[in-house]
Order: sequence, then C-alpha cells, then structure tokens
Amino acid sequence: MAGKGEMGKSKSALVCGFPISIFFIVVNEFCERFSYYGMRAVLVLYFKYFLRWDDDFATTIYHTFVALCYLTPILGAIVADSWLGKFKTIVYLSIVYALGQVVLAVSAIHDITDTNKDGTPDSMTVHVALSMVGLILIAVGTGGIKPCVAAFGGDQFEDHQEKQRSTFFSIFYLSINAGSLLSTVITPILRAQECGIYSKQKCYSLAFGVPAALMVVALIVFIVGNGMYNKTAPQGNILVKVCKCIGFAISNRFKHRHQQYPKRNHWMDWAEEKYDKLLIAQVKMVVKVLFLYIPLPMFWALFDQQGSRWTLQATTMDGDFGILIIQPDQMQTVNPILILVLVPIVDSLLYPLISKCNLNFTPLKRITVGMFFAALAFVAAGLVQIQIDKTLPIFPASTESQAKFLNMLNRPLDIRAGSHSFKLEAFTANNDYLTFDEPFILELAAKDNYAVNLKDGSRNTVVILHNGTNHLPIPFYDITVKPEQGANAIRFFNGLDSPLNVSIGDVDVKDVTASNMSEYFSVPQGNAQFLIKNITGDQCVYNKHLGFGSSYTLIIPPNFHFGPNCEQEIRQVNDIRKNSVHMAWQIPQYFLITVGEVVFSVTGLEFSYSQAPSNMKSVLQAGWLLTVAVGNIIVLIVAEAATLEDQWAEYILFASLLVAVCIIFAIMAHFYTYTDPAKIEAQFRETESNDKQKKMDRNDSLECSNGKKSYDSGSDVEENLAQTQM
Repeated sequence: MAGKGEMGKSKSALVCGFPISIFFIVVNEFCERFSYYGMRAVLVLYFKYFLRWDDDFATTIYHTFVALCYLTPILGAIVADSWLGKFKTIVYLSIVYALGQVVLAVSAIHDITDTNKDGTPDSMTVHVALSMVGLILIAVGTGGIKPCVAAFGGDQFEDHQEKQRSTFFSIFYLSINAGSLLSTVITPILRAQECGIYSKQKCYSLAFGVPAALMVVALIVFIVGNGMYNKTAPQGNILVKVCKCIGFAISNRFKHRHQQYPKRNHWMDWAEEKYDKLLIAQVKMVVKVLFLYIPLPMFWALFDQQGSRWTLQATTMDGDFGILIIQPDQMQTVNPILILVLVPIVDSLLYPLISKCNLNFTPLKRITVGMFFAALAFVAAGLVQIQIDKTLPIFPASTESQAKFLNMLNRPLDIRAGSHSFKLEAFTANNDYLTFDEPFILELAAKDNYAVNLKDGSRNTVVILHNGTNHLPIPFYDITVKPEQGANAIRFFNGLDSPLNVSIGDVDVKDVTASNMSEYFSVPQGNAQFLIKNITGDQCVYNKHLGFGSSYTLIIPPNFHFGPNCEQEIRQVNDIRKNSVHMAWQIPQYFLITVGEVVFSVTGLEFSYSQAPSNMKSVLQAGWLLTVAVGNIIVLIVAEAATLEDQWAEYILFASLLVAVCIIFAIMAHFYTYTDPAKIEAQFRETESNDKQKKMDRNDSLECSNGKKSYDSGSDVEENLAQTQM
C-alpha cells in the first residue's frame, strides 16, 4: 500500500547508483529543449519572410509568444500540485505541446494554399491562423511542463541519495544546454534548404517539422518509463496558499483602515486573524524578495532580443567565415557556447579570485553587474548597427522616385536627367541611383528630349535603346528592399534581337524577349552558375561568386556571341551592394550579454533559493519566471510605442533604460538585509513548541488543582454523611 502523499510508488532499478527512471527524464528534457529552441531560433524569420510581417510586428509577436511561455508555468504548477500530479500534467501538456508543433509545421507548407503554383500562398490568412493556433498550444505546453519536469526528476531519489540528486540536476541542466545548442545549429540549416511540391521555397516546414518530431519522441520516451517512476500525489499548491494569505491581509487591512484600529508592524500582520504566525513570517520573506524582483524584467527585455532584433540584424551582415557559412539565425549559438565556457570560469576562477581580494561581491551586487553588462551589450549592438546602416542602400521615400540609366548603345552617351548631367560608356550604367521628387526632362545626346514621370516610392532602371534614328528610354522596376535572408537578387537584360532562356539550378526563366528584362532570381551566397540558351540551342555558362544581400543586373549586349569566352562579354551592374559588415562583429555583443546572463541569472536563482523559506522555493521560482514574461512584454511596449526610425537608436534606448533600472536596483539592494530563512523558521518553531509546552504545563496544573478540589469536596460529603447517620 502506498504511503501517505504517494501514489503507485515504484522501486526503480539502479544504474551506477542512479534510478534508471531518471534517464528517461533526461532524454525527455533534451528532446523537449531541442524542440523549443529549434523552433524559436527560426521563428522571427518565419514571421518576416514567410508571413510577410515587418520587423516591428514580427518582433512584437515573437516576444508575445515568449511572454506566454513564461506566464503559463504558474498554471502548470497549480495544476500539477493541486489536481493532476506531476506525471499526468507532463503527459497531457506534452500532447498539447506536440500537437502545437505539428500545427506550426503545417502552417509553414506554402503549397497548401498555393493554387496557382507560383510559390506564394494565395490565402495567407490560413497560414497566419494555423501558426497562431500552433504557437498558443506550444506556449501552454512548454510553459505548463516547465516547473514539473525538474521537480519530477528530483522525486525519483530517496532521502539518502542527496549526492545522486545533485548530480542529476547537473546532468539535467547539461541536457537543456545540449538540446538548445544542437537545435540552434541544425534548424537554421534545415530552414535554408528549399522544398515544395509545385515550387521550391525556404523550408520552414522542415525547420518546424523536425522539432515537432523530437517533441513526439520526448513524449514517447517519457511514457515508456511510466512503470519505473516514483509519483507523489498532489498535496495542494503552496503558491495558491500564499496568494490567499496575501489577499486576506490586504482585504483585512482595507476593512480596518480607520484610525481607531491600532497599527501593526507589517501589513502582512493583518492576516493573523486567519493564518498562523509561521506562515505569515514565511510570506514576509517571500514578499521581501519579490519586491526586489520588480526592476529585473528590464534585463530579460534586452536578453531575449537575441532571437528577434539581433537575428534580424544578422540578416544584413556577411556570414562568410571562410571554412563555414553562418546563417543569420545560427548566430544565436554563440550564447549557449559561451555559457558552457564562462560558467566554470566564473565559478571556479573569477569568484574565488574576487574573494581572495577581500571584496564583498554579494549576490545582489553580482545581479547589478550582470544588468550593467547587458546594457553594454546593447551599446555594442547599436555601434554595429550604425556601421551596418552606412552600407545599406537609401531607398526612395513615398513621395520620391529613384532611377539609374543603362546605355545599351554601342557608343558613349551624354545624358542630362533633370539637374543631373553625366556621360555613360557603352553597355554601362551609372553607379548610384539618382533621386527625383517630381517628373523630369531626360535629354539624350543634346537632341532627344523626353518627359519622364516615375512612380512615387519606386526604383527604376531606365534602359536607353536605339530606335532607328532616335533613342528610346524604357523604365524597368527595380527591387526596393534588401534581398531576403541574405540571398541575392539577380536578373538579366537581353540586348539581343532574339529571345533567351536563363536558368540556375532548378529555376528556369523562359522566353526573355529581345530588349527586355528578366524576372529576378533569388540566389544564395556562394558560387552561382547561370545557363544561358538561345532558340537555336547555343549555350553560355556564366559563373559568379555572390556574397550576401546583393542585387545585380547582368547585361547581355547586342554584340554578344555564344562560344568559349562568352561569359567575358556579359556586363554587370551592381544595383544593391552586398552585406559588408561581418557577422563576427556581433560576437562582442553576444559575449557581453552572456557574461551578464551568467552573473545575473545564475546568481539570481541562487539568491532566490537561499532567501526562500523551505516550503516556498517554488513560489520564488514562479516569480523569477514571471520576470522573464514581463521583460518580453516590455519589448512589445517599447517596440510599438517608441516608433524610432533608426534601429541603433532603439538599441541605445534599451541600454539607457536598463542603466536607469540598474541604478534603482542598486539602491534597493543597498537597503536589503539578508536573512536566514531556516534560522527564522527554527525560531518560530521553537517559540511555538515552547508555547505548546507552557500550555500543556498550564493545563496539567489546572487538572491537578481541579483534582485537589474534587478530593476535598468528596471528604466533605463523607463527613456530612457520617454526621447524618450519627
């Protein structure tokens, strides 16, 4: 029969002194963290490039999702402790979690609504609806099981296995970092693949599908170990009890707010009418720490932008590291790699060194330093963004148009466009776009004048052809955004008098007519090989090495000849320069934010644990997770309310806000008095024990006194009875 507080407690076999059941839990956690971080690594790019949301809205939805993931643990803890128990909560919410991952993967299949087979979904509403349903299910699932899995693993050990339990938690957190690191490397590679039934597009469905499969594996592995687990029955949630105690104290104080009622030392003392003093003292300690948590969300507001703003920043940078090509979303792997390196260095080298220097580097001082490092990281990100902005093209405003001119004549040409005058050699274009805020007159060779009215907000290439004895200017629309995801936008102008076919890989553009421009090819970084064919079957192979984020117009001149050296006759016009700021410049900001995380997060958890009463450590854990959720909500507010045109300015704004919060926290920490919860609880229990003993002694004394009176009364009765008989 199960003991009190237990249900179906099984005796798990031991392997190297550890219950075999914990291996199922560790594998489950590895797969679940792979699933979560893998999906999250590519999420903001999915919003931007698949759902076609702008940077601000993509950032807003991303941080809304992360906030939900850190709000739902409170619900998961309440359900597990008050109703279902940890095992059933993990199983049921893992099913919800896996279903959400599958729905999200399905939402990324562009072919399901691509009825005209052009590679673009025809009903984006369907994809948005599916993705939102999937993300909500994932948030409920991952958040709900977050507070349960580690605690369930701890339940597998007996009281005498403290050393094994400590080792388990180290292995458990190692599995978290391993899952995070591997998934952040792998899923961006999967995303960069091209897949589709009718047309090939970036494979977000695969990038989400593999994490979905890992979540299913996590669920199966966890269920397989069912017969080996020790399962404790739900015994009521202390978080609910704490909230009720606080609520009663506030309510009671409000009812007795009149001056006729005497003041009490602490506002929580107003709960004494209903709750015992030990619980009230414990709640006071919790509230004291929770008050210190108020400034902390600002740190998470900066930290979690690694997956949003910093990833978007990386899309405008050069990821060629020579021996390997780094995708923008893979830069997030720098964080877990640095964590694995920095944690042992900080714990084993830095802190002992500071201690030997007799510096009082208290936990709250460490947290303050961690926040300051995060602010420095955003200053570094702002400086990098300023350098990136210098290399980005300046696109036309909504009331302007831009144009560059391409001379397709076999001779130099003098051109005057509005107030701009210049000379173009044969088969060349001017290097930079000219900006016009109204229609202009185009003068060619001082004899042909044309009134040109370009569409507002457009970029154009005006191709100048020979038309008999006159010139013929023909405008073609150019792209007005940087090519997506670091790819390159390439097109051909056919200057021949017969159509051409141009292809690269599986992409084939047929019938590029004479004196006409082809569609854009989206070509990834690396060596690209274009195959050019004419109607008679002649071929020309054109090779070009491409960087990240460039756009070229490749010109096939009228005197072009197919043959061995044909590619030398093709001219190129650079419309958008490639990304020139290297992704390696993001490493300093990742280093600073990771140092901040190691000093802030690890110390914060340790501080919370040390200052929490023995039965309320989960309450402070829930409060800690809540600071992460609030931090992501802050990002939503700032991203929507700040409306800053320059991204570097937003980075500096966040850094300034964190410095201000850091100063406030330092002042709060200065007045904080460290407590020893175990000592306080022992004092209360000793006082309570003494009170009980005194009460028992008093009761015994009363009983003795009553007994003496009873004896005396009996003697009197006997004496009276004797007198009556006499």
